[in-house]
Amino acid sequence: MSVRVVDEKMTVQQVITDLKVAPSTFYRWRQLGKGPRSIKLPNGDVRIRRSEYERWLSEREDAA
Repeated sequence: MSVRVVDEKMTVQQVITDLKVAPSTFYRWRQLGKGPRSIKLPNGDVRIRRSEYERWLSEREDAA
C-alpha cells in the first residue's frame, strides 16, 4: 500500500506572513525572477509549492 504525499500549495499571504515582507516586495521579486517558482491559477491567484518555497529559502542561506 503506497501513501501519496501531497505537496501543500501556499498562498502569497502565507509566504509573505512567514517572510514578514510586504506584498509589493514579493511581487517585485517575482517580476525580477528572484522569488520562489510559483503557479498562476486561471483566476489569477498565485500558489507556491511548499517544497519549492523551502528549496528557495535554503538556497539563500549564508554559508558560514
